[in-house]
Amino acid sequence: MATNDYDLTVEGGVRPILPEGELCAICDLVLEQEGVGRPCAVSVSIVSDERMRELNRTWRDQDRATDVLSLECERPGDPDLAPGEPCELGDIVLAPSYIRRQAQRLSTTEADECRLLLVHGMLHLLGYDHLDDAEAEVMEAREDALLDLVATDGSLGLVTVARHGDGE
Repeated sequence: MATNDYDLTVEGGVRPILPEGELCAICDLVLEQEGVGRPCAVSVSIVSDERMRELNRTWRDQDRATDVLSLECERPGDPDLAPGEPCELGDIVLAPSYIRRQAQRLSTTEADECRLLLVHGMLHLLGYDHLDDAEAEVMEAREDALLDLVATDGSLGLVTVARHGDGE
């Protein structure tokens, strides 16, 4: 398995949901299960709802906070990458306050909600999307399969299409 590099940044005053070791382990699992054979670098930022709203407005033209954003840089199969050269996969941004409210609304644990969103974000960085029903079904099937391999609190059940369009 390739050795991946994770850069975790926590905005001042923001309380993360999962410890750094678990975040890295989940990212490693996704990369391994998706067959990524080269080392990857992923930035994970834990931010306030206010910062998430700014980022969502800048990158998606959505003037509201959200649970997770994925900002892709490179893909592992990029032909411009030399064999063995690390891939700058991209950035995942998580908003714990938003995730906590969402977990309460959906009757999941905060930790499980965060685990799901981290898997979701990693799959986006690897090229998965849910712009239409067919894409959403493929992405959800991968999320379900990957979450079966992650130690969870058992509160998630199956990922649903409604979740991908969910907002407050």
